[in-house]
Amino acid sequence: MIFRIIGVAALSVALAGCDTGLSLNPTDWFGPKDDVELVTLEPADGWSSVETQEYRGPVSQVTSLKIERASGGYLIVATGLPPRLGYWDAELVAENDERPVDGVMSYTFRIAPPPWRTAQSSPPARTVNIAQYVSDIALGNATRIRVIGQNNSLTARR
Repeated sequence: MIFRIIGVAALSVALAGCDTGLSLNPTDWFGPKDDVELVTLEPADGWSSVETQEYRGPVSQVTSLKIERASGGYLIVATGLPPRLGYWDAELVAENDERPVDGVMSYTFRIAPPPWRTAQSSPPARTVNIAQYVSDIALGNATRIRVIGQNNSLTARR
């Protein structure tokens, strides 16, 4: 009995793929769906304008900054203190098109706010750490690295 069921299922699959003009595919028995207009959720001007919006702001306070030597460059390690719990998606965003100005390479510590209301909590619970590798070539002739927050900025020598 099981072989008959498997045989019928295999024959049905094989016949559904055939296109001889005679429609043996059960999904086509009730007419073509060419008159149905497809609806998309894509914005009229495309997705690019939505993706370029920056949803992150600078962290409230940059509490520490360390520059550590790494293979072929430096590792920038920064600690920030947002005003309450739940901040996420932290990144060091390079300023001035990633070019040093007067020997100073500047980065803004950007972080996204939580989507809901959260508690303030204690400073150790709110602390956010971020690290970013920067090559010697990207740093160029920069001798200092500055990380900018909303209320302060810290500078370290490399």
